[in-house]
Amino acid sequence: MMPADDSNAPCPCGRAAAYAACCARWHAGAPAPDAEALMRSRYTAFVLGLVDYLFATWHPDRRPATLSLDAGTTWLGLDVRRHVADGDRAEVEFVARFRRGGGRAVRQHETSRFVCEDSRWFYVDGVVA
Repeated sequence: MMPADDSNAPCPCGRAAAYAACCARWHAGAPAPDAEALMRSRYTAFVLGLVDYLFATWHPDRRPATLSLDAGTTWLGLDVRRHVADGDRAEVEFVARFRRGGGRAVRQHETSRFVCEDSRWFYVDGVVA
């Protein structure tokens, strides 16, 4: 896991930018400009263990009561396949790769739904393929 204060390290979200110039600003409270940026920042939050950010960006009507991250998970990469926006709603299809403990790598292929309210994007839910 990348230390959250290593702002010159490449951003885990897969964009060709340092963390400080990429997802760090959304983690610091700036609103993500679109659903894809929010989804990438949420992936990075999983990598960095930023549970508060995950809660803050989950739509309040769909947010779970609790969220615990598996400390034994190693995130291996993110591939955004598709981002489709229609006004205040959007979908992002992605594949996230991770490994739990010493096990085999796993691919999570998901299409996530997002909604924009008061100029802020929120994760609503996702369908795993």
